Amino acid sequence: MPDTAENLDVSKEEIELPASSGESLRADLRETGQALDVTEADLIEAKQKAEGFSLDHTKRIIQKIEDFLHNEDLFGNPEKHDHLIEEMKIQAALITNNSPYAEVRSVVDNHDDPTLPVSTIRVWAMGIFFSCAISFINTFFDIRLPSITVISTVPQLLAYPLGKFLERVLPDVGFTLFGVRHSLNPGPFNKKEHMLITIMSNVAKSVPYTNYIVWIQVLPQFFNQPWAINPGYQTLIALSTNFIGYGLAGICRRFLVYPAYCVWPSSLVTIALNSAFHNSSTEVAEVEGPFKSIWRMSRLKFFLWAFGLMFVYFWFPNYIFGALSFFSWMTWIAPDNANLANITGGSSGLGLNPFSSFDWNMFTYNIDPLMVPFFSTFNFFIGTFCAMFVIIGFYYTNAFNTAYLPINSNRPFDHFGRLYNVSAVIDDNGLFDAKKYEAYSPPFLAASNVVEQDTNLLDIHNRLMSAYREVPEWWYLLTLLAAISLGMAGIATYPTHTTPLVVLYGIALCLLFVVPIGIIAAMTGVQVTLNVLAEFLGGVWVEGNAIAMCFFKTYGYVTCAHALSFAGDLKLAHYLKIPPRMTFAAQMVPTVVATFISIGVLQYQVRIEGVCTREAPFRFTCPGPNTFFTAAVLWGRLGRGRFGVGGQYAVTLVGFPLGVLVVGVFWVLGKRWPRNAVIRNAHPVVMMNGALAWAPYNLTYIWPAVPVAALSWLYLKKRFLGLWSKYNFVTSAAFSCAIAFSGILIFFALQIKEVNFNWWGNAVVGQGCDGSGDCVRMTLAEGKRSKAEVDRRGGCVFVAMRSSAWTFER
Repeated sequence: MPDTAENLDVSKEEIELPASSGESLRADLRETGQALDVTEADLIEAKQKAEGFSLDHTKRIIQKIEDFLHNEDLFGNPEKHDHLIEEMKIQAALITNNSPYAEVRSVVDNHDDPTLPVSTIRVWAMGIFFSCAISFINTFFDIRLPSITVISTVPQLLAYPLGKFLERVLPDVGFTLFGVRHSLNPGPFNKKEHMLITIMSNVAKSVPYTNYIVWIQVLPQFFNQPWAINPGYQTLIALSTNFIGYGLAGICRRFLVYPAYCVWPSSLVTIALNSAFHNSSTEVAEVEGPFKSIWRMSRLKFFLWAFGLMFVYFWFPNYIFGALSFFSWMTWIAPDNANLANITGGSSGLGLNPFSSFDWNMFTYNIDPLMVPFFSTFNFFIGTFCAMFVIIGFYYTNAFNTAYLPINSNRPFDHFGRLYNVSAVIDDNGLFDAKKYEAYSPPFLAASNVVEQDTNLLDIHNRLMSAYREVPEWWYLLTLLAAISLGMAGIATYPTHTTPLVVLYGIALCLLFVVPIGIIAAMTGVQVTLNVLAEFLGGVWVEGNAIAMCFFKTYGYVTCAHALSFAGDLKLAHYLKIPPRMTFAAQMVPTVVATFISIGVLQYQVRIEGVCTREAPFRFTCPGPNTFFTAAVLWGRLGRGRFGVGGQYAVTLVGFPLGVLVVGVFWVLGKRWPRNAVIRNAHPVVMMNGALAWAPYNLTYIWPAVPVAALSWLYLKKRFLGLWSKYNFVTSAAFSCAIAFSGILIFFALQIKEVNFNWWGNAVVGQGCDGSGDCVRMTLAEGKRSKAEVDRRGGCVFVAMRSSAWTFER
């Protein structure tokens, strides 16, 4: 349970702040506000509260402000330090009565009205409807490159006018259950109802990761196991992974939800949009902008303008002028220059291009530069950028025979340079067959894929939430146990050839990392993946059984990712002061509904002709399932042989100790120079996470986000905090909503009917070797297979035989 006001030495009266007035600030207090990184409204409210603070009370609260505590003369002769004392009182008021973080203060209300209805009939009707819609759309577009993802801001946007409509037309009739009246129209549609609908939609937006297992099992170009299309099998494993995440999130609340430093930046965007709809009384304030401009526009009006502009603009990169997405202007000069395409190409190259994309959906794929702090975006980019040089080094020295393959691909190849046919190395049960393997080929990875495998305090809101009954931990524990049972039943009942204990082994891995990587995600907005670690451990444990490795990876890595996503939702409810037990129900029910929706879409999509190939319709080339399949082949089938001692890729295991070493070096540097701004903002874990962004993605998907982040967080936030606080997160929400609506309209109105816009601006994206993905530095003579060197483990090394006319077969 969160600490109460009594635990924190703060009275109830101190929690209830007076309303902000039109009080003006002295010049010295304005300077104080700038130093403390707060808006004028925050400062006025804090000053009013600070007038009731005594000097001793301030001292007890601000124990970590060294200059204040160690100035003995201040307490002996307070009359000599009037300004410093006033400043410390204001800081104490800010900390005890609001979040210590400006980002949170800018959008999260530090007051609560416990009388507002929350879990209403209209909330559940709208919440289930939007959960079904967002689950369908996200599952449908998940296999597209790049995917179109509808985030929770879209149903959040639509829920407001629908909620206000129901408020007007529904009668106030209902029933009483357990002493609580439930009415069709309990009154005005309020911000808590709105946010509960958003949380329902948010939990439904994620596509079950077990869909990837089904993709690689069912399709003939993968493992060709048609029995996996069984809906019962899919339902058991999908529900299992989702609800294990819930159980872990609930158990870890004290570490990932309650502390004030667990900001969860993604939640702030959602709250900003909610405030734009419901806090109209605060929208009249004027804020100063660049060039001495004054901004009076309400956040709702600003949202509508930003939404409209992006809705129109997205038609250009997505349909009218596709070159705006992959703006590989250098490859257009010499389309058949393989070296130029490999380094600068956006489609299949490394994307080293200062103007690589003008598509917001592209360059916010990995990270939203308006949502997460600049240091997170920049650290992520630095990791991606540095990894590029390792990729270039591997490729141009032909390390691991990568020069015979595309430089940036997430697919495995055989020693003819063709896509790897895993069916040629497995028996009828889907298990590895050593004789077939030696007769066929070891798998080979592109340079980018090799590198990816290598890298791979309590605040006011807690006290306000103490007014509501918390969810007991045994509720989450029962959820966890039930989910484990479902997973084990699914694996044991169907011919997976996997022990059901894989569920427990995977969860054990998750338990080791969920809290530390959860804290990183909550503070930076960047989620560190356990993907490669789970693949490595799973491949060692069940060598030769790819599907077993996939299950270990799912329960070790994916359940952890789900736990963090659900913890973020719990923080969202925490910020809005939604009763925890209502949040519990609002997470559980939509998850069940969304799971069945996703399974239904999957049943349809696996039957689309050409799906998950380069010739797939609607860009349904399946980047996620292809990456998943590559990992299954490399780690599940051949992990120890390829990556173990003496294997072709054994050297990549240096990534494990190297990762520990890099973090240790930065820790030592931080201890040695604690005030150095560069070292203090360097985050090695986020950097290494950026290095995992390759194959099939490249710099095009991250570099354009850096200047946007700098503009938002370094310029606007530092110089125009009021403007930034009012509009920054609203802009992010508006752009995301517009792209989703625009993409859906374009697809169902035009693309699904094959109404194409044929001209150079679209055709140029697929021209040249960058567009075709056939750029290679070294080639084999057509039809030749190298057996120059075959080691004792069956590994092959290519012979360099140049032939410019040769291209890969598919």
